[in-house]
Amino acid sequence: MNSLAGFELIEPSFWMLFIEFWKFNDINAVWVLIGTVLLGISASVIGSFVFLRKRALMGDALAHAALPGVMIAFILFQANDPFIMFLGAVFSSFMGLFLMDWLPKNTKIKPDAAMAITLSFFFALGMMALSYIQGLEVAGKSGLDKILFGQAAAMLLADLYLLSAVALLVLTVVTIFFQKFRLITFNRIYAKSLGLNIAFYDVVLALLIVLSVVIGLQIVGVILMAALLLTPIAAAKFWSAKLPVMLFTAGAIGGISGVVSANISYVAPAMPTGPWMVVVLSVLFILSFLFAPQRGLVSNLRQQSKLRKQVREENVLRTLYVLNERDPANSSKPLRLDGSYEVEDILKSRSGSFSELQKTLSRLSKKGLLLTVANSQSAVSLSNEGQSLAIDLTRRHRLWENYLTEQADIAPENVHQQAEKIEHLLTEKQTQEIEKSLKGSGKEDPHGKNIPASRPSSQGEDK
Repeated sequence: MNSLAGFELIEPSFWMLFIEFWKFNDINAVWVLIGTVLLGISASVIGSFVFLRKRALMGDALAHAALPGVMIAFILFQANDPFIMFLGAVFSSFMGLFLMDWLPKNTKIKPDAAMAITLSFFFALGMMALSYIQGLEVAGKSGLDKILFGQAAAMLLADLYLLSAVALLVLTVVTIFFQKFRLITFNRIYAKSLGLNIAFYDVVLALLIVLSVVIGLQIVGVILMAALLLTPIAAAKFWSAKLPVMLFTAGAIGGISGVVSANISYVAPAMPTGPWMVVVLSVLFILSFLFAPQRGLVSNLRQQSKLRKQVREENVLRTLYVLNERDPANSSKPLRLDGSYEVEDILKSRSGSFSELQKTLSRLSKKGLLLTVANSQSAVSLSNEGQSLAIDLTRRHRLWENYLTEQADIAPENVHQQAEKIEHLLTEKQTQEIEKSLKGSGKEDPHGKNIPASRPSSQGEDK
């Protein structure tokens, strides 16, 4: 709180500034908001193709390649005109693109090394030109160094017009040529067989990447532009494997980073917009990596835990089948599976801790797959539904053992452990296909044990 001539000046609070930002009264803040959102969306969408083509360093190299173009344009025209700077940056970036393409084709230098060489060479040229400009006695040279990290707050209406035009052009061309870009990204051989002019679409895609990089220099700068191209699609891949959904998600993530960073830089003027865009993108990437529903780390850990429990449960069911099969008193045909066995009997046939087995038996009992024996504290037997599942598991296991010995020519003593893993993954349809492929060896496994016939699950309740 400050005072002036007897009046107290109250410094606006965070929430006051936050609300003021969304009233859109500050025209410069509105320009920054529109610019960052359009840049975030367009750069994220076109950067997705860079990422998916495994040319992640390309965006960084092109951003650095634009630096000498901006500086040389200023030296030639000695005017800090947005359009002239834009043309200089585009020309310089295309020179960098040409060098990245020419080196691997005409030398033994690999593509990633060519990108690194281009990045270093052009950045060095740009820094030399910037140092030269600092020694000139000309107006308008101040602020040129901001191109390294961006300065969104200095955005003029002319900058916004140029940025908006290029961003909308990029999004429009991607929409029109989406199918073509998808083909040349994932299956160039098939695209060529269809008669597609791959070279033309490569040039169009390269042009869009160059334009996206150049318009981002005002906001994000040379150093951080690659993050704006690559981080959104890296985060989007955790949400979906479908390209249209990935592009939409990447664009949304880029747009959100623009909104949040513009808001932060308005509320805290000392905070630069460009770096904050990258920070927000990184936070969204981490959140996607951790919490995306299907592919996030937490979801994967949950699925792995669920699979481990399923494997333990199914192993117990199959162990009870084998114990019934080994029982000398059980000579009936078809095999009876209603024998009761103690926990110790199961542990002798199946490795694991007593406490873990108790938890598994408890889960199976709750699912109605096991029955507890009335006159025993720990004995269990298979319910009707448990018997059906145990039969199916044993059938899958032994058919797969036969398949490995017959089709893969693996010795019988080496097939058991592999079958232990695959039995939990085979579907009924796959099991039937395996059975059909076996040449008369579908009744006994390689160890001489009977392969049970498929049996439908019991629909009634166990009495």
